[in-house]
Amino acid sequence: MTTPDPSATALAAARAALAAAHAGDPGRVGEAIPEARYADAVEAWIRRLVATPSTALALAARAQHLERWAIPRASFPQDKPGYFAWRRAVHKRQGERARSLLVGAGCPPELAARVDQLVAKAAPKDDREGQALEDAACLVFLEAELGGFATAHPDYTREKLIDIIRKTWRKMSPAAHELALGIPLAPALKELVVAAVSG
Repeated sequence: MTTPDPSATALAAARAALAAAHAGDPGRVGEAIPEARYADAVEAWIRRLVATPSTALALAARAQHLERWAIPRASFPQDKPGYFAWRRAVHKRQGERARSLLVGAGCPPELAARVDQLVAKAAPKDDREGQALEDAACLVFLEAELGGFATAHPDYTREKLIDIIRKTWRKMSPAAHELALGIPLAPALKELVVAAVSG
């Protein structure tokens, strides 16, 4: 989907607005801003997945977890339906918030609407940019979050962790699979990934 590009000034303002929103992450520790690091990681994978990403896709990468903390998980029932309802609410808010920030920065409304669609995960299933964004998020999970996730859930069996990785794998494109297999992981995590993808 082609959308008009913003001026250089508007693009810089949009990226600055997203950065300012990330800086509000209450989870920051000292100089580390987890949400900002996440945005950097997603955008870096996008640039490996797509030769020349559109401005909309690059901005959507930076907004993938935009103010995720604004809607607490505890505000929804602590069961599977509650989890999925929370995720839908978070995605919708993230898309709307990204659109608002981009319009406020002077970006074309069509571009802001496209970023909203991508971030809210409202793009059609065959949307290539939507798939690229999903790929990037999955790659960040495998590269940077899998170890911490496993540590945070000591009650999870090996089989459950393998099932989670397998579900992540199913969301990814063949190109993302190839990149994922090249991620340097600790031996225990690598073994889980190999077991998940070869099962």
